[in-house]
Amino acid sequence: MAPPGESNISILLAKMQPSLDPTTYVFLTAKLPLHLLPLSTLQPQLIVPEEEGTTVVTTEELATLHGFDESTFPCKKISLTIHSSLEAVGLIAAITNRLKDHDISTNVVSGYFHDHIYVPVARAKDAMRVLEELAAGARG
Repeated sequence: MAPPGESNISILLAKMQPSLDPTTYVFLTAKLPLHLLPLSTLQPQLIVPEEEGTTVVTTEELATLHGFDESTFPCKKISLTIHSSLEAVGLIAAITNRLKDHDISTNVVSGYFHDHIYVPVARAKDAMRVLEELAAGARG
């Protein structure tokens, strides 16, 4: 079993190293049942079944290749390369509040090992700067 990850907010902020994925991602929704979606070729980063449809985050290129013309929110993924605990309190709030202060919208996903922030393509470099400044400030 993998270790649980860090939960101390001060350590998480000081040691986080945001990493910008150069790929452009999009959010799309599909009315098809999950078992009918072409998941092996759509290669989703995220799947969220909802009452209105299934939300899928995939690359802009794959969404287009699969004929999803109504994808939305072209974005970049920033991964926080510190193993945060799923029970950590305050990390996401600190990050999203700081990005909010710079008018940068966020869609956050927590995986077992890392947190990932989807930000608008045009604001990705600004978001990286803000997160790097947040980490530097936490280091003192």
